Amino acid sequence: MPKVVDPIARRREVAEAVFRVVRRHGLEQASLRNVADEAGLAVGSVRHYFADHDDLLRFALAELTDRLERRVLAHAERARAATTPDERRQAVADLLGELLPLDPDRRDESEIWLAFVTAARTRPTLQPEARRLHAGMRVLIGKVLGEGGVPDVALEVERLASLLDGLAVNGVLQPDLTTPDVMRAVLRRHLESLSSR
Repeated sequence: MPKVVDPIARRREVAEAVFRVVRRHGLEQASLRNVADEAGLAVGSVRHYFADHDDLLRFALAELTDRLERRVLAHAERARAATTPDERRQAVADLLGELLPLDPDRRDESEIWLAFVTAARTRPTLQPEARRLHAGMRVLIGKVLGEGGVPDVALEVERLASLLDGLAVNGVLQPDLTTPDVMRAVLRRHLESLSSR
């Protein structure tokens, strides 16, 4: 009797293989052959689940975006339930910290994110998903700031999004200088400055 394979689970397994290849060798090395080898599959098996290389990369970026969204949403309820300004600020810092390379798993994710969004600049097939990630981050920040009563929310969304992007990039490229402690302190100081207005 042939083995039944869950196609959604298999696509996610292949996306994980893409992530591992990207982390070790860069996005340009995430060919169908290299990804199949990393996943322990034949190239034909990968092609069974993805129309082509672009489809594989689009799916991997969407999977990365969905993973981030799931984690962030888990923190959102805690932020909404906070009863004191300090509790709320800490809950918001934890929520936004999911977007920063504060531990090995999030560092890996940040490296993968940076590789994909950089590639989207010249790969039109990745641009819609990169824009979804960009817009989703701003919607999230807008909700957080709007619920906190911050004035001039549109401008503050861009300011905080730019701060998070800069911290993530520096945390990936200069981890010895932009350490998790530095990132947490900068984010905390920024949130305090918003609440003191």
